[in-house]
Amino acid sequence: MTGAEISERLHDGRYVYGTAILSPSPFWPEAVRNTGVDFVFIDTEHVPIERTTLSWMCNTYRALNIPPIVRIPSPDPVAAEMALDGGATGIIAPYVESADEVRELVGAVKLRPLRGKLRRDVLDDRATLNSETDDYIKDRNVNSVLIANVESVPAMDRLDEILDVEGLDAVLIGPHDLSVSLGIPEKYGDPLFDRAVREIYRKARKKGVGAGIHFFWEGLDLEIEWAKAGGNLVIHSADYLIFEETLRKDLNKIREALGGDASSEKISTTVV
Repeated sequence: MTGAEISERLHDGRYVYGTAILSPSPFWPEAVRNTGVDFVFIDTEHVPIERTTLSWMCNTYRALNIPPIVRIPSPDPVAAEMALDGGATGIIAPYVESADEVRELVGAVKLRPLRGKLRRDVLDDRATLNSETDDYIKDRNVNSVLIANVESVPAMDRLDEILDVEGLDAVLIGPHDLSVSLGIPEKYGDPLFDRAVREIYRKARKKGVGAGIHFFWEGLDLEIEWAKAGGNLVIHSADYLIFEETLRKDLNKIREALGGDASSEKISTTVV
């Protein structure tokens, strides 16, 4: 799948499926391809992946026709440009709270290599470009995807303005930070959190913008329920979580079969 196909699906309301990848192992991309995911989400906000390693990961997944979408450390246009230069297909910008932030990110993601005054002028009026340059910019960035993390009450309050920014492909709920901002830390089953998710989805889909959540705490049922409510950007779990859960269950089964005691369950506290 290409970035252009992901963007089209997000705007059309069709589902796209991915997972978070933290491991830089060279054996991992082939295993990931065998799962049938549409894209991979590589996080550099909470995960210590340096630029060279990130570029190797991005270019390897792209070679396997799996678009790598990278979350940058902050909603910084320069950080977005660096990730794209390294091979990222798309950008997830964390903790976005204003339309102005999204607009600057659109310039970095959708108008490369324009910079400075020219980029600001084009953001104000696309007609600033002559037809030849305009065609070049569109062709160069046709596969670039931009997703904004909605993770706070201020972001929800300004969501209509954020969604109106042309060039934004989707919004992605950051469940941990949003629950804290709502005053109900990690209470994902709380009706207040449920209403927030559904309201974000409703507004995004009404504007023709994709919406989703990176969620892995409460089991598949709630994840599926929210997807049916409008969340067409499906990012399920993460490689290290799936490894931890599967290995723990298998070892417990082996221990019990051999007369031992199962270890107590431990849910990883790493936030991605």
